[in-house]
Amino acid sequence: MADKKNAVQLPRPSAAEVEFAQQLVERAKADGVSLVGPGGLLAGITRTVLESALDAELDAHLDEAGVDETTGRRANVRNGHGAKTVQTEVGPVRIQVPRDRVGSFTPRIVPKHARRLDGFNEAILSLYAKGLTTGEISAHLADVYDADVSRELISRVTDSVLDEMEAWRQRPLDRIYPVVFIDALVMKIRQGQVANRPVYVVVGISLDGERDVLGMWAGSGGEGAKQWAGYLTELRNRGVEDVFMVCSDGLKGMTTAIEQVWPQAVHQQCVVHLVRASLRYTNRKDWQKITPALREIYTAPTVAAAEARFEAFAAEFGDQYPAVIRLWRTSWPQFVPFLDYDHEVRKVLYTTNIIESLNARFRQAARRRGHFPTEQAAMKVLYLVVQQKRKGGGSITGRVYGWAKALNALILAYGDRITI
Repeated sequence: MADKKNAVQLPRPSAAEVEFAQQLVERAKADGVSLVGPGGLLAGITRTVLESALDAELDAHLDEAGVDETTGRRANVRNGHGAKTVQTEVGPVRIQVPRDRVGSFTPRIVPKHARRLDGFNEAILSLYAKGLTTGEISAHLADVYDADVSRELISRVTDSVLDEMEAWRQRPLDRIYPVVFIDALVMKIRQGQVANRPVYVVVGISLDGERDVLGMWAGSGGEGAKQWAGYLTELRNRGVEDVFMVCSDGLKGMTTAIEQVWPQAVHQQCVVHLVRASLRYTNRKDWQKITPALREIYTAPTVAAAEARFEAFAAEFGDQYPAVIRLWRTSWPQFVPFLDYDHEVRKVLYTTNIIESLNARFRQAARRRGHFPTEQAAMKVLYLVVQQKRKGGGSITGRVYGWAKALNALILAYGDRITI
């Protein structure tokens, strides 16, 4: 993700080395020795590993030079050391870099002019994606690692992803995506003055069951179907020729916008959005009666059963909440498509929870900042959130659980349009 030009990647330790390091940590704790910081145990271990690796590299380089045939002496020899400090995840580490007489030695473990280990850049990007400002990251690195890192350096590290981000936004996409989820969130971005601006997000599931963020755009004004039509057209221009089902909220005009781009696509309204909108028109004291009644509708085994249950719901609550009944009647054509599938497939199709989970992470990253100084700054943070891999799962990209069953159902419905 980060620019690797001035970054270093340490070799992966063996199991024996890990066990030895654990023993050292336990002994240091018992002796009251600090683990991090310039004089900490981990800094000392890092220095030893780096210097040993550099010495081994130079030995190999000198062996390659061989012996001068005329003099019978080595063609190149050691020539002392030079000191340099590199920033690491355990703090600044002062190391001795060996030199050769000829000056042809170019180390790979710690390249010339490198001042930061690879993990250090990754730590900065991770903190930035979590919503910390450059000033907060600088203070954090100073407190935890005793590393003096300027805000300007942090900005350069985060800016290193801009070219990568632009290439990602223009990358070609698959020809077919069976299911696409679209949604928008509002972020505060300075545009002369701070204003609420919609950020449009599209997540797709490929034929292989891999979910991916297909695109993100910062719009102007309020969310609208016309803007969506333009962004969906961009996806088509990047290679998406066919989509079977597009899941979204109930934005007016969305069905028309989708059909302009993919005429054969089915517009599925997110049931979660529909239920939430219904509850906004009702008194909280009635939710315990209304919520189970609505669940009976969207879990119905068939469209006919859903229609019968809805008519029963309308008879019971229509006089008290006519707006809810009108909302469901208006949304019915976009609500029923997923009812043609069994329970496992419905879990994939009926809700935009996949994209709402991503939006929740976006909001978390934006909350600490209040607002973004530029559109580019906002999109940079969102891109880093998308690319961030979470330990133990939970990443936005990855395979959809139970996709094989969903794909088989889609093949039955859209077999003539699927090429695997």
